Amino acid sequence: MAFFRKMLKNEKGATAIEYGLIAALIAVAAITAMGTVGNKLQNTFNNVGNSL
Repeated sequence: MAFFRKMLKNEKGATAIEYGLIAALIAVAAITAMGTVGNKLQNTFNNVGNSL
């Protein structure tokens, strides 16, 4: 029973999960931004290539 009380008071696991969620959100935002920039960059290079 003391083990469970100790586990409920221990917040290290919760902090690690929060950091993991923050890292996942940053990764999703970065992937989305890179995808958008990549598509715009591809369109720009296609326009330059067609103009040449």
